[in-house]
Amino acid sequence: MAETGRIRVAKDKADLVKSLTSADGGTGPFQTFADVIVFAAALGVKYKKRIPLGEISKREPAPIRLEVFAVSGYDILIKLIALTETQDIIILSPHEEEYEKQRNGIFEEYANGGLELLVSELRGAIDYTDRIAMYLKYEKTNNGEEDEEFNLTKFLS
Repeated sequence: MAETGRIRVAKDKADLVKSLTSADGGTGPFQTFADVIVFAAALGVKYKKRIPLGEISKREPAPIRLEVFAVSGYDILIKLIALTETQDIIILSPHEEEYEKQRNGIFEEYANGGLELLVSELRGAIDYTDRIAMYLKYEKTNNGEEDEEFNLTKFLS
């Protein structure tokens, strides 16, 4: 079960998370560990890949305080993922430590699943930023998503 007040990273994914950040002179596409974890969680949710953490990273990245996520507004995403997963609004209760642990655990497992997807997607890549950009472009192109703001064809008869 998740630790209250912190988001943990699986030990086997710690090096990947570090390499995806630009902190401490890194060249990764994300500024913070929290940014990486949120991106990974979104991938995990999109592909329904939820994986238990196993052994937890104690060093870089150590468990990340929830305040770090809240400052960027990511706490809302953590709650939305938990609500979608459980289909029970009680999971949003701010007064019960048990619900916070459950929300964090769900988020951590989806992030771990997303990191697992990134491991295979980034295998052999030299520049993670380029590879992730190509991956996102591929996803957008192959899902037939169009920019709704500029798609005026729906108004044609």
